[in-house]
Amino acid sequence: MIYPSIDKLLNVVDSKYKLVHIAARRSKEMTKQDYYQMPLNKYVSTKNIGRALEEVAEGLITIKTKEQ
Repeated sequence: MIYPSIDKLLNVVDSKYKLVHIAARRSKEMTKQDYYQMPLNKYVSTKNIGRALEEVAEGLITIKTKEQ
């Protein structure tokens, strides 16, 4: 995986495991609902898992913790 870099993603999400969970859930949501938060031509990735990671990197996905 080249884009987005893992370092940039870990600045948004504090754990690799949480990042995998978030990306997997968002990817499944994209597949089922066919809803994307950016125009399709703005994504670098062609697969939904990469697109989900791009959304995380752009800050389009809000990560809630138990304290919130």
